[in-house]
Amino acid sequence: MILDIKRLADRILPIGTAEAHCDIPCGIYDPRDAIQAAQTVIRMTELIGELGTPSSVEDHNSFARYVLVKEEHAKKAKDDILVIWTDYFKPEHSAKWPDLHEKVWNACKLGSYVKQHVDMAKAQEFKAALEEIGELFAESKK
Repeated sequence: MILDIKRLADRILPIGTAEAHCDIPCGIYDPRDAIQAAQTVIRMTELIGELGTPSSVEDHNSFARYVLVKEEHAKKAKDDILVIWTDYFKPEHSAKWPDLHEKVWNACKLGSYVKQHVDMAKAQEFKAALEEIGELFAESKK
């Protein structure tokens, strides 16, 4: 039945296929958003540490918000750097920096870790890894 409805809808209002070669318009890739998101992970990790064990409803609310923001920004940083990796970097970049794939892979693994844990050293390592990729990105633009 659902298939029949879809076929009828396709006959009444046919929808074409849109195709694109990247997620965002060419020329506006920028790792600074990922780095800023990683800085937010660091700040939320600080706030969680300062809060300690929640002892009131207000503390529980703050804790939940800090965790949510930390996880959202860790994911955003990973997503941003993956778009640069998949859509911007080309084979010639991998040839110039043979460890580029490993750097991106390790940064994303750190992003997953800081999403799941409250670990300041790893949060700082995550940001540093993104900054290093950002430096390669800047070098590739020269």
